[in-house]
This record gives sequence, C-alpha cells and structure tokens, in this order.
Amino acid sequence: MKSTKVSPGIEVANLSDVGRQRENNEDAYLYWEPPSEQELARKGRLAIVADGMGGYEGGQEASRLAVETVREIYDTAFHGDPQATLLQAFARAHHRIQDYAESHPGFYGMGTTCTAVVLIGFRLYFAHVGDSRLYRVRGAQISRLTRDHSYVSRLVESGIVRLEDAEKHPQRHILTAALGAGVEVVADGAEPGAVLEEGDTLVLCTDGLWGLVSEEEIITAVTAKSAAESCSAMVQMALERGGPDNITVQVLRLSSP
Repeated sequence: MKSTKVSPGIEVANLSDVGRQRENNEDAYLYWEPPSEQELARKGRLAIVADGMGGYEGGQEASRLAVETVREIYDTAFHGDPQATLLQAFARAHHRIQDYAESHPGFYGMGTTCTAVVLIGFRLYFAHVGDSRLYRVRGAQISRLTRDHSYVSRLVESGIVRLEDAEKHPQRHILTAALGAGVEVVADGAEPGAVLEEGDTLVLCTDGLWGLVSEEEIITAVTAKSAAESCSAMVQMALERGGPDNITVQVLRLSSP
C-alpha cells in the first residue's frame, strides 16, 4: 500500500499486486494533487489506473508512459477545461507510446488501457480508453461510469451476448481500443455537469480486480471501512480466487473539506 498525502476533503488509498500467475506487474497507477491550495482549487485532484499490454516489458513501459504523460500534460497544459485537458493528455500519451514502440522494435504492439479521474470539489471529470473501470458507490448503490472498449462489450451492445454472461466470456479481454493502438485514439469522457455527493466513493480498477470481484462485493468492501481497508479487502478477494492477472485498485472517498 503506497502512502498518499492528500489535502482535506478526500480519503485516498491505492494498492497493486502482481497476482498469483504473472512474473511482473504491467499495471500502473497514480494519485496527484498540485502543491498549492490555489492550484488545487483550479486544477483539482487527478487519479489514474492503467493496464499495459505488449509482452514482458512492453506492457510495463506502456502503462508507465501513460500515467506519467497524463499527469505531466494535465499539469502543464491545463487551460481551465479539465475534460478537454484530459483528452489532450490522452492523445499525447497515445503518440508517446507509439513513438517509444517505433524506437524499440522489440516492443511492437505495446499499448495500455487508461482511466483518469479529475475531481474539482465535488465535480467529476474523467477520460477512459480500454477495459479498466471507474465505479461510483453511493450508499448501497453502485454505478459503473465507464464502458469497456472490448470485443465482448460490442457483442453485448449488439444483443448477441447477454450482459450477465459478459463478465465470464472467454474473449472478454480482447480490447477494441487502447492507448498506443491504432492511428488515433478516441477516449470516452464524463457527462457534462457530473456532480458527486459527500460520502460518495470512487473505485478505479483494472480487469484483474473486476474480473474476479463482483459489483455487490465492491459495495461491501467499501462500506464502513477506510479506503486502505477497502483496497486490501478487494485485492485479497482477487488473490483468493487465483489472481491470474495483475490487480490494481484506487479508492477515493469524498468528504467535506
């Protein structure tokens, strides 16, 4: 568990585990705040998870590049519109990953999912590519705020596969979009004007977690527990069920400053 320094108004914890069957961890994550209260009020808080792909080292490099680039561009190129700045940061990360692969031929095909959240007060912004997920837990209700960019998700949208069967479908990990893959990347974003409430909990996670831990179990894991305890509980569940993939989760709980 990484120690994360945060300003008043939010509780944050994050945890990543290599899992039971992988030799290295191709996930990456970050929580970032500007150093000054003035900048915090303007730019807000940034949280990211990324799940790399592309071989033993390629996936690790892709997720690292995504997280570092999104943070850098969001901080240095912020122009007052959090959503637009996130999308600009994703586009820059996409091209940096491609440039890296071109200069390192052994990493051909590298790419990564990326889900990035910005919180300015109680207002939520996010950008998303791939099949990492963002959930909002409010009381006993959970909402998935992102949609998977995956082959199986397309089958569900077409009515070919039932939603309840999608989580266990053998081809559920085949992505239709990722940073570093394709000519351009088109990221999903938050609905305009999305506002959170005091006590809302955001859960960002890679498929190594959501593939083994149900939405009902996520609700239980974040209820009446600290953010750190919630992360530990969810990762432990995934490990107990075999942990075939890397497992990464961030929990952000809003409170009054």
